[in-house]
Amino acid sequence: MSTNTIIILVAFIAYMALMIMIGVLNSKSKNNEDYFLAGRGLGSWTAALSAQASDMSGWLLMGLPGAIYFAGTGEVWIAIGLLIGTVLNWFLVARRLRKYTIVANNSLTIPSFFENRFHDKRGALKIVSSIVIIIFFAVYTASAFSSGAKLFANVFGAGGNADTMYIIGLIVAAVVILIYTFLGGFRAVCYTDFIQGMLMLVAILAVPIIMYIGVTKDYGSLSSALSAKGVSDPAGYLSLMKDSEGNPITAVSVISNLAWALGYFGMPHILVRFMAIKSDREVKKSRVIAIVWVILSLGAASLLGVIARGYLNDVLDADTKETVFIKSILQVFDGNFVLIFIGGIFLCGILAAIMSTADSQLLVTASAVSEDMYKGAIKKDASEKSALWVGKIAVVAVAVIAFVIALNPKSSIMDLVSDAWAGFGAAFGPIILLSLFWKRFNLPGAVSGMAIGALTVIVWDYIPFSGATLGSSTGLYSLAIGFPAALVVAVIVTLITKKPSKEITDEFEKVKTVEI
Repeated sequence: MSTNTIIILVAFIAYMALMIMIGVLNSKSKNNEDYFLAGRGLGSWTAALSAQASDMSGWLLMGLPGAIYFAGTGEVWIAIGLLIGTVLNWFLVARRLRKYTIVANNSLTIPSFFENRFHDKRGALKIVSSIVIIIFFAVYTASAFSSGAKLFANVFGAGGNADTMYIIGLIVAAVVILIYTFLGGFRAVCYTDFIQGMLMLVAILAVPIIMYIGVTKDYGSLSSALSAKGVSDPAGYLSLMKDSEGNPITAVSVISNLAWALGYFGMPHILVRFMAIKSDREVKKSRVIAIVWVILSLGAASLLGVIARGYLNDVLDADTKETVFIKSILQVFDGNFVLIFIGGIFLCGILAAIMSTADSQLLVTASAVSEDMYKGAIKKDASEKSALWVGKIAVVAVAVIAFVIALNPKSSIMDLVSDAWAGFGAAFGPIILLSLFWKRFNLPGAVSGMAIGALTVIVWDYIPFSGATLGSSTGLYSLAIGFPAALVVAVIVTLITKKPSKEITDEFEKVKTVEI
């Protein structure tokens, strides 16, 4: 192992040790509310950065820059869609969801909120939503583990042992995340996410600035650098309306990328942050912090992909494009020991992105198993202690499933995130919005809408017709179909079935006036 690699390894070890220490210091959870929602006591900065860090994952530093690096600025439409979704989520959902979950029998999870919102005595909606969470979060967590494995393979996999380091990295990422999530619960996850959100932002802002200075110094302009690195049409590459070959971006592509905005309304690991905020005043402060963070991070990640195309010595292909941030850091911070160590810290920004999402997803899955399935349906008289342990065991079980999914070194981070994002957005997004803002909305409408949303995504992305899926043959993102399909079905079924009881509608009205 070279001296440079050892220095980077020291930075990694120091960072992971800090995350584990936070888990140990927050390991005394009193009950499920404390373990899964930190006692609803999050301040504005912690809530904001935790929500956005858990949202973006390794996708922000690997998937998005890689897509833009390979296909050109036309891929920025995804970032625009995500910004729109973030703003709408904080303004439409955050405050009302926090209040409604307290009014609705102090709901600790999204499935329990659905159950309490509709007074579902049989618990059918809670079970269905818990199953959706387990399925899609296994895929989503796998994307984070894959990001960590690719990081280790690229940093420490010199000499032809990249595949071995991929597996080692997969194990290390899974074990470290498991330790502090298992020990500390939601409080540890949010505190680590705060640190990780800051580190991600510093890393993603600093690297493209340094690269741009180098590009203009060596080539005079970014366009000249792109030409020198083999881009046939630099103007097209830099255009929002063209791809890297200079061809016009299709309407289907723009619609698909903007449709990512719809996913936010159904992301349990983001929504649960809204539920845990301390007060209405903290929600307003968190909203501003979160939106500024997203504007800066998405903008910088997009610039990183573009600038790296003209900066990197080696041209990346379709299989290696998602390593663009790693390659950029290794090339920028190459020289003396101090620079290399700084590069190691910035590479920890990728670890931060990975951990901040995977821990949140594992915890939400654990809450679905513990609070909703075990305590809510299997053993309703379960003690807090036993339910807590079931949740912790679920953390391990889902991590193992995600580990298996991520074993393929060629798995695409972008594809894994895209599949899970569509699944949650279509299944939960319309149900969350209608639950919060439509008094007439009822249980049959919620069940049918959720089922149609999830099934549409599965059919669109995974069921082949004449040798190809509908997604691959049309090029249209499944969320752009699944979300409106679920919304329409939920509304129609609600209108043709019985109105909700007075007790339910009174609760709905109470949320408008209650100050919590």
